[in-house]
Amino acid sequence: MPSLAIARVMLRELFTFSQVEREPEPDLVMDDPDKVAAYTRAGRVDGVMAPVYLFHGANILEILKPGDRAIDLACGPATQLGMVAELAPEVNFTGIDLSDEMLGIAERYIQERGYDNVSLLRSDISRLQALEDNSVDAVFSTMALHHLPDPAHLEATFREISRVLRPGGGIYLADFARLRSPASIQYFAYQYADRQPELFTLDYLYSLKAAFSVADFRAATAHLDGRARLYAPHVMPFMLAVKSAARSTEQARLRPALAAIAAALPPNHKTDLKDLKTIFRLAGMKCGLV
Repeated sequence: MPSLAIARVMLRELFTFSQVEREPEPDLVMDDPDKVAAYTRAGRVDGVMAPVYLFHGANILEILKPGDRAIDLACGPATQLGMVAELAPEVNFTGIDLSDEMLGIAERYIQERGYDNVSLLRSDISRLQALEDNSVDAVFSTMALHHLPDPAHLEATFREISRVLRPGGGIYLADFARLRSPASIQYFAYQYADRQPELFTLDYLYSLKAAFSVADFRAATAHLDGRARLYAPHVMPFMLAVKSAARSTEQARLRPALAAIAAALPPNHKTDLKDLKTIFRLAGMKCGLV
């Protein structure tokens, strides 16, 4: 069962029959140093995003195999990428982002953490010109696709994923979906305002307003030619995911490691993790690792 707060949002969304218009983010490429610093501080693995990183990290690990070449689209400061790279040392990762400021922070983070299986590439994710056809084994992206300016760029990104991904490759793409009610957007944006920098809260608000609709994602997913399925909760489209079949051969090793991370979460983060699992379970998506 979802928490009481999430249940209230679900009821509001269920009985809201219109949908707010999309508002593209003020800065499509996050290069402002103050904004980047606030986003990075609050968004590291021990911050307010900890349960989100754990949930998406487990789903990413489920579509990876040792020896894979995997790319993280719009990797940002490499927090999610680093978590996955640490747990999948036999996978070669490339983080891709268009922001020089973000890539600089990602590079320092990777060096500090000693990840020798991660490289970085500056590129527009809707035009992966540096990557050849059928050249990667897995593609993932978490909470970043809403930075794209419009649905045409979203579809272009999915076409690029289809082009560069080898047959039988893994896909995990997760992002916000546009909520129906402005009150629901306000709830999620300010849920942890007392625990994070104001700039992070504002960025979260802008992200929720910039989220694409489920219909936008459905049109984009069609470009994957059936290689992955769209999971979008009807009751409350707060987040959605596009995921291929599981490919992991490492589940026996990964489950205890992920369980230990989950056990170390504070109670409020454990509640958030439970809510995430519930939201996606309602959409039909399960993960054997979390």
